[in-house]
Formats: sequence, C-alpha cells, structure tokens
Amino acid sequence: MKNQNPFSHFSLRKNLLALTVSIIATAPGFAQEMSEQQAPEVNSFADALSQGDVTLGFRARSEFVDVDGTDVDLTSLQTRLTFTSAAYEGFSTLIEMDDVTHMTDFEGGVGDPEGTEVNQAYLAYATGGTTFKYGRQRILLDNQRFVGGVGFRQNEQTYDAFSVTNTSLADTTLFLARVSNVNRIFGEDSPVGDHTNDTYLLNGKYAGLPAGTLSGYAYLIDNEDAAAFSTDTYGVRFAGGQGDLSYALEYAMQSSAANNPADYDADYLLAEGSYKLGAVTLSGGYELLGADGADGQFITPLATLHKFQGWTDKFLGGGTGNIAGGIEDVYLSVGTTLAGVKVAFNYHQLSSDDSGVSGMDKLGSEAGFLVAGKLAGVNLSVKYSSFSADDFSVDTDKLWLTAAAKF
Repeated sequence: MKNQNPFSHFSLRKNLLALTVSIIATAPGFAQEMSEQQAPEVNSFADALSQGDVTLGFRARSEFVDVDGTDVDLTSLQTRLTFTSAAYEGFSTLIEMDDVTHMTDFEGGVGDPEGTEVNQAYLAYATGGTTFKYGRQRILLDNQRFVGGVGFRQNEQTYDAFSVTNTSLADTTLFLARVSNVNRIFGEDSPVGDHTNDTYLLNGKYAGLPAGTLSGYAYLIDNEDAAAFSTDTYGVRFAGGQGDLSYALEYAMQSSAANNPADYDADYLLAEGSYKLGAVTLSGGYELLGADGADGQFITPLATLHKFQGWTDKFLGGGTGNIAGGIEDVYLSVGTTLAGVKVAFNYHQLSSDDSGVSGMDKLGSEAGFLVAGKLAGVNLSVKYSSFSADDFSVDTDKLWLTAAAKF
C-alpha cells in the first residue's frame, strides 16, 4: 500500500492539532491576553445585540447554458439578511440567512437550487491577537484553490466548524479549524447538500519577506459521506510582487486517506505571473493537477472550483475538481478598467497529464470575457465563456447577467 507509514491519518491530525495549539498558546502576549479581562466594547449583552449591524443584500442573475446545441436558462434571486452583533467582553455573534428564489421555471443544468437556509451562524470570542469561532462560518484560505466558499453561486458553501485565528506573531497569521460538516452549494434538500466530516484545516502565513507572502498548509480531509474525497494534502505557496510585476508559485502533495477506497499519491504545481503595462494587466500561468497512473489523481473537493480551469465548469469531476489522468492548464488573461468599468478576457488550453490513463491528449480550450461596473449603487456584470471540446466532453457556452446591491 503506497500510503502506509508509521503515522496514521488519525495520529497525524492529533499531532498537527497539538502543535498548532502549542504555537498559538505560546505566541508572544497570548497567555497574558487570555488572563486579562478585556475592555468591553459595549456595556452589556443586551447592548451588544441592540447596537449590532443589519445588512440586506440582493443578487439577481440570469444564466444561459448551451451544451452542444441544447439550451437551458434560469433567472434567480438571492436575498441575504445578515446580523452582526457588537462585541461584549470579547464575545460577538453573526447570523446570516439566505433565500434563493427561481424567477423562471427550473429546467436543470444550472447549479443554483431554490431554498431558504442558514448560511452562517456562529459565536466568536476575540482576545488580543486571537479569534475563536464556533458554528457555521465562511472559510476562505489563500486563493481558495483548496478551501473556499464558491461565492459565485447563489447558494454559498460554508462550514460547521470550530476555528482559531492568531496574529500575535509579527507578520504572521495562523489558522486552524476542525470541520464537522460541509454545507455544499446544492442546498439542504439535496441528498448531496451536506457532507459529514472529521476534517482538520491548518494554514500559516508569513508576510514579513520583502518579495512576498509565504504560506504553508495541511488539509486533512476525512469525509464520512463521500469516501473518495478523503485526502491528506500538504503544500507551500509563495505569492508577491515587485513594482508592476506580480507572481505566485505553489507546490502540494496529496495522498488518499481515512476511508478513501483508492490508494494514490499525486502532486499539484502552480506557476503564474502578471505584469501591469500602463492601464492594462497581462497575466499567464501553468497549473497541474497530477495523476498517479490509474490509481488516482489530485483532487480539491473543498475548493471554489468555478475560479479555476475555465468558467464553464467542465472539469468539476463530481466535485473533485479533476478527472482520470489529471489536468494541465495553460492560461492567459488581459484586463483593464475603462471609465470605471472592469473589462477582462481569458483563455485556457487544457490537456491530460497522463494520456495513457485518460485516453485523451488535448482536452479542449476555453475563452471568456467579463465586463463589470457600478451604476446607481448597483453592481452589474456580464460574463461569458465558451468551451471548445477536443478529446473531452462537448462544446459548451455559458452567459451570466448579474445585478447585485447591499443596504
């Protein structure tokens, strides 16, 4: 067995948890801060509630999908009501409700289910440089390639978790979460809308380097409802910029873990950069989600997948973000702002990492554009993307018209 080693998945998680708690607890000032009574922001718990903040947001969207000549469309409205209390003795709370209503008949083919549910609901405690959160919460790590919220969809992905964030060390952010449930974009009425987990997420960042920010992470996923999602992923990321040049390099290694019936080890690699030439930004990159022959491939089941490998979402892989044989993605983009309106164009060329396994070489290419601006306090956008199939799937075109406002 490839992933047999003297450390079990369970013991690795225990050791990482103990190490992280130890680092946070011994950070400069932490012990003193924990023992001192913090000055309350308001005078009572009742004041914390009465002086809280309420926001109401709306996002209307029409999505048009053409899959090899078969058309579907959906117009939906997301309504989001958020209450954030003031803090009393370091304690605060946030409750957020979402409603997604279909304004047209639902024909399938669009990932925005109808329904009303709790998007976030957590109790937080902040002391000095440390914040604890318990409950349903948004977790967005780095560029959301491995852990994100899929915020583009009308029903966001959130996490039932206990998390700790510490910033006591200079230029350093430490994050640890134990996730018990993933509230997926498919909604509570779907049989795959919730995934029970015993997952640990650890991410550390150091921003004190002159050339950029260095991140290290360990994401130990134990998914009790989707065994194929259970993985141990360890990686490092460096991202920064000098003048008009920005760049990012990242490497990660992944092994099947816990109840996963597969037995594989696979790699992830990213290299990307951008250069600002006057008002125009030129970007390009290479991303590899590798494969271990026919045994398995690198997957990202908690990612904001819509951000990567093209907007048409052709490579969701049942929520894994990859397909047999792995994926290589070479991409280019150009963007600018004209009279306050953002304009961007992008292009992806996607190939199989192991054509002997996938039976495919060139998977396809995708081109798209985004136009976004603000008018009378309303955020407006038009987004279009077209996938041209080679060896994988079929031609697909998608168009989104979106209007959003918050009060």
